[in-house]
Amino acid sequence: MKGEPLSSELEPAIETPMVGKSVITLDDLSVGQIREMLHKAQYIDSHRKEVAHTCEGRVLATLFYEPSTRTRLSFETAMLRLGGKVIGFAGAQLASVTKGETIADTLKTVSNYVDVVAIRHPKEGAALVAARAASVPVINAGDGGHMHPTQTLADLATLQSRFGRVTNLTVGLCGDLTFGRTVHSLIETLCRFGNVNFVLISPDELKTPQYVLDRIDATPSCSYVEVKDLVSVIGDLDVLYMTRVQKERFFNEDDYLRLRDTYILDEAKMKKAKPDMAVLHPLPRVNEIAVEVDDDPRAAYFEQVKNGMLMRMALESSVVGDELPGYEPLEAKEVQA
Repeated sequence: MKGEPLSSELEPAIETPMVGKSVITLDDLSVGQIREMLHKAQYIDSHRKEVAHTCEGRVLATLFYEPSTRTRLSFETAMLRLGGKVIGFAGAQLASVTKGETIADTLKTVSNYVDVVAIRHPKEGAALVAARAASVPVINAGDGGHMHPTQTLADLATLQSRFGRVTNLTVGLCGDLTFGRTVHSLIETLCRFGNVNFVLISPDELKTPQYVLDRIDATPSCSYVEVKDLVSVIGDLDVLYMTRVQKERFFNEDDYLRLRDTYILDEAKMKKAKPDMAVLHPLPRVNEIAVEVDDDPRAAYFEQVKNGMLMRMALESSVVGDELPGYEPLEAKEVQA
């Protein structure tokens, strides 16, 4: 991770205390705090041994009501690498929800055991319900098709690493733009930094929701176009953010089968792209990125995985109030808009 300090033309980066803060969307963090998390993650990456006992004595609960591999393991590894411990469950069938317990009651109970909670749930708004009920910080690990803030932090860290900035970019988002919570989070957050041109690539059935388009429209320095054909625009992109068509979001399997192969990024398409374009994907992938692309230096999706863990380490240590040994925060002049 490297690059210049980030800035935003849209809002002042007002630093408010991170300790005890729940993060349901990235709107819960100021631009300055997002920049601070990026700075912390960069420090953690180069000081693994020094930070290994930062959260000793802390406990994280991972409450995952739907399947996850990367996100759950990333949250858990983040706390373990900071010296803390982890409890939790992976799958609603393992929780007391099968007995009729509400999310609120679960969070009120679990708050007595832990210092911070990461929750994933298939219903939009579930993370907010959890945060209101909990007496400890709650981090949204994905709620339905709504938001996925820590994935967005990983995305921002990857852009910063690749380009040295998260602004002045043409960003293509391709695939499922209707149910893709990572897409929604990324667009809304990039709008806060400004100076981004979005190219929204999807079939009509999976277009970007209007409330997300409204967010772009409300940002003077940002713009968007909606297209169906990836090949026609790939040469204009600095970033291509691929997404899978999510089977679990479809009620009709025939619709899923019809749409799942709409976009497949392969070597032939990559030849039409810029030599420094970055390919991102929140993972898991199905077949929307051919395996042959993995060896292309423009493939950044496994780099995102590493950055996700580092950003979660930064976030978890911040919300529980544990300082990283030797860490120096960004200077006040750097966090001003």
